[in-house]
Amino acid sequence: MTLEFADDYRRRHFSTLSCALTLLALFLALFPLSAPAQESPYMVTYDHYLEEPGSLEVEYFSTFGTQRGGPDFHAYWAEFEYGATAWWTTELYLDGQTTFGDSTVFTGFRWENRIRLLQREHFVNPVLYIEYEQTNGADKILKEVEGHDVEADYAVPNAIARQEHDHEMEFKLLVSKTFNGWNIAENTIATKNLTGGNPWEFGYAIGASRPLALKASAKRCSHCRENFIAGVEMYGGLGDRYSFGLHDTSHYLAPVVAWNLPSDWTLRFSPGFGLNDNSHRLLIRWGVSREFSGFGATVARLLGAH
Repeated sequence: MTLEFADDYRRRHFSTLSCALTLLALFLALFPLSAPAQESPYMVTYDHYLEEPGSLEVEYFSTFGTQRGGPDFHAYWAEFEYGATAWWTTELYLDGQTTFGDSTVFTGFRWENRIRLLQREHFVNPVLYIEYEQTNGADKILKEVEGHDVEADYAVPNAIARQEHDHEMEFKLLVSKTFNGWNIAENTIATKNLTGGNPWEFGYAIGASRPLALKASAKRCSHCRENFIAGVEMYGGLGDRYSFGLHDTSHYLAPVVAWNLPSDWTLRFSPGFGLNDNSHRLLIRWGVSREFSGFGATVARLLGAH
């Protein structure tokens, strides 16, 4: 897809998509019943579901981003997500990126924790997200957008950007609800860089998704409609404590789709479109993950054998 096409697509369809999202939210509010959880298709937004206790999920994700002020890039990260308890999931990220015509660099690590505040399903289900990040300025995975992050920030050459070292604490309140197969999720983001005197920065992410079919097939299959979940998410920055709001911020709208295979593999894909001149015109994300049930029990047995 060319940059010109992506820009034209954004101008012609953003108003239509905004109206559709508003109507969708009003429509979903009419459904009163709940439905079982499935693997989320979101690439940025979090819902309220945690990893199964004792299970390990290994994931790989990529982001291809266009750059008007510099070369395009391919950022990637590995995730190791473990269900410590029924109310606590912990996760380690390892980040890297390749900027075309520049170099490939390792950009840091993140330690994420999600804590479910209410153990049973309620009308809304809050989860507290706490993450420590130790990254450098060349990090481009764009796992979230916050503060006054804009496209121009990512055009700095790697040799210069990697000299900046960031130690950040990131907090999110994840609110999510699933009913009649639909999931609606909203994330409120607050980040504090522990190096220097940088102010608190804020951002958001919202998403809606649903399986293509709710009724499971009688036979085990890979291509059944219930194995596919489609949706849309929107995310962006909300400034900082001194200049809160939409001024000098970037925002994205992205359809999302996930294919959950019976073998515990999940494939995800999402083309994202920048919604203003501060945003990358195009972000293409994809990922693959595999869940290993009973990982904790297996490790405990191996250690107990000695």
